[in-house]
Amino acid sequence: MLAANQAFYNAFEARDLDAMSDLWEHSPEAMCTHPGWSTLRGWAAIVSSFAALFRGGQTLQFLLTEVSAVVKGDTAWVSVDENLLGDQGGTTVAALNIFTRDITGRWRLVVHHGSAVHVSRG
Repeated sequence: MLAANQAFYNAFEARDLDAMSDLWEHSPEAMCTHPGWSTLRGWAAIVSSFAALFRGGQTLQFLLTEVSAVVKGDTAWVSVDENLLGDQGGTTVAALNIFTRDITGRWRLVVHHGSAVHVSRG
């Protein structure tokens, strides 16, 4: 399951829509919340969002920290801090990725939720 989690970030960095598609569960139950976006429900909305993000000009690199994984039967979740480095600077996103194991035994991403972390200065 950690390999599937890493595959998500590898596909994102490479802006590889085929790899991203191969990772996700293609169902109406799939959900994705990009930082600052409303929750997208269903594979069609999710794949459209990644297609739009990948067409954008910004290159992103993910440095993952605070990785914590739990597996309970055919469900698993990973919480992680995504430390993003991009053309326009950097930021940190707290993310939760939820996976389900399909009938072939592969872990499929069914939920991704990312929330920007705001650092207070004081």
